[in-house]
Amino acid sequence: MRTLRASASILIALLSMMALAAAAPSAEPTPGTPPAPSAQRARWIVQASSVAAARRSVADVGATVDRELDIINGVSAYLNPRQIERLRARAGVRLYEDRAVQTRCLLGSVVSTTNTLVSSTNNTLATSPVGTVTSSTSPLVSTATTLLSPVTSPLVASLSSGTSTQDGSGVSALTLTYQTNYPMLVGADALQKAGITGKGVTIAVLDTGLWQDILQNYGGRVVATLDVTSGGTGPVTGDPYGHGTHVSSIAAGGAQNLGGGYLGIAPRANLVIVRAFNGTGAGRYVDVISGLNSIVAAKQKYNIRVLNLSFGAPPQSYYWNDPLNQAVMAAWRAGIVVVTAAGNEGPKPMSIDVPGNVPYVITVGALTDNYTPYNPSDDRLAAFSSTGPTYEGFVKPEMVAPGGHMVASMSSSSYLANIDPNSMMPTEQLFTMSGTSMAAAVTSGVVALMLQSDPTLTPDNVKCRLLASSRPAVTSSGTLAYSVFQQGAGLINAVAAVNSSATGCANVGLNIGADLAGTEHFGGPANRDKYGNYYIMNMSGRKWGTPASGDGLYWSSAYPWNQGFYWSQGYTWSSGYTWSSGYTWSSGYTWSSSVPWWTSSTSGTSATSPASIVTWVPNQ
Repeated sequence: MRTLRASASILIALLSMMALAAAAPSAEPTPGTPPAPSAQRARWIVQASSVAAARRSVADVGATVDRELDIINGVSAYLNPRQIERLRARAGVRLYEDRAVQTRCLLGSVVSTTNTLVSSTNNTLATSPVGTVTSSTSPLVSTATTLLSPVTSPLVASLSSGTSTQDGSGVSALTLTYQTNYPMLVGADALQKAGITGKGVTIAVLDTGLWQDILQNYGGRVVATLDVTSGGTGPVTGDPYGHGTHVSSIAAGGAQNLGGGYLGIAPRANLVIVRAFNGTGAGRYVDVISGLNSIVAAKQKYNIRVLNLSFGAPPQSYYWNDPLNQAVMAAWRAGIVVVTAAGNEGPKPMSIDVPGNVPYVITVGALTDNYTPYNPSDDRLAAFSSTGPTYEGFVKPEMVAPGGHMVASMSSSSYLANIDPNSMMPTEQLFTMSGTSMAAAVTSGVVALMLQSDPTLTPDNVKCRLLASSRPAVTSSGTLAYSVFQQGAGLINAVAAVNSSATGCANVGLNIGADLAGTEHFGGPANRDKYGNYYIMNMSGRKWGTPASGDGLYWSSAYPWNQGFYWSQGYTWSSGYTWSSGYTWSSGYTWSSSVPWWTSSTSGTSATSPASIVTWVPNQ
């Protein structure tokens, strides 16, 4: 274990250097780079009342717009110090430096045979302007102004060798000797046998791309792709890093084993793949926001109902001031269920990443079955899983899902597989990783199953039913083993979520339209006492829960991380789901001064430090 941790630390350093190198402007005048090399120029996000106003502001200081970011009423541009100074003094304009983001995660063990990267034959997205979405403020990743267009992927009609089975779509697929356990752990296997497979529902995955493993039987289910890295607008032709492939195959992989069981959660769901991170897992805010812009614009065309965001960065502003969060909120308002990773910075409190700190979305922590999938008594929360509350007092994560030693697709020629070939299975292109990235992917698949069963569900109602049906971890005495700040409502339960009729129990008291318009912002019911213990209060400020109550509404940092617990089939929360509600923000919380704010209320400028996403964690 010591060797593993040391190797991960070395790798983090190497990846950080690569990310910095990748972020440096190129001398080539290609899209996404400055027109000429300049040591003084840097890319910034410029926000105003509209894209047109932001564009005019950039032109007025003699700069050129790099990209239009409609979803946050902004543009990106390369600016020198004098231009930055002039824009800062301009009324109605906000500036944010384009931050770095980095995908990082831990690998598994077992050598695989080398195989060349298989590229998908995806059509590029047709270029056309997108409509303006209510304004937002803070840097992230650029929004693309291109719409997704259909993808033509080769159907797997037959294979020359190996056993094949029918998967219900008229397409024959190779079978695997290995069976993943996570569909069983959340009950998705039972739904699949009943014909609920996510068919007709599209999951958008914004990540590092997709290697279309023939065993996963994606066929025509990959309906559109877009590669926004380095200012691009072309199709995704693979996944040189590997993270996106792993996440996508967990959520919607169609591979089957010899017994006919699916390895993914929603094996007939469609996919829209947006690549915003390069071959070393590095990206920029502008790229990520650009990808989100295209996904929202293409929602109706491809029936995009679910958006998986398996990345994160440390919060450096209130949730409503972060441009990435604003773009994510716009996606939720547009009717897309957004599922995010909580982060891998646990077990310390208040470690939820951006965009998981957005109160509206579904933020997912991770559990491990402790390598005994058929023995639930030793299941436990993964030590790396980030913990709430958020800086605005919201309870996060909403729930937990399997995220320890997750086996899923990856090409043996990918960056991650080459770093640690022992993570590959010896006979199949499967790879082992741990993280809340994987837990988010499981949840995205479950949401697709819910939406196939009831296409009329709104994002708020999907979140409500997931909360109402999750199974919290309990002790032998029947009290909660973890507080809501650690496990949320508990372990996701796909069967119960599909069968649930709950409504009105999520995002109560919040108003996403007012939040995006900047007229109202919101805080949650979490607070901290003078001893550093976190607790839930009602809307009049009265404390719920005591250290001995076991009601899950109180938490100190003391916690037996290596102890296993059962996941209860049912639990009556003493205070209902009031902990998932919010109220209009006023003075905030005493702890808010500890936030390393990147934006001030006056200048609207950003810090220059890079943000990491999906940190390396040991397999659990």
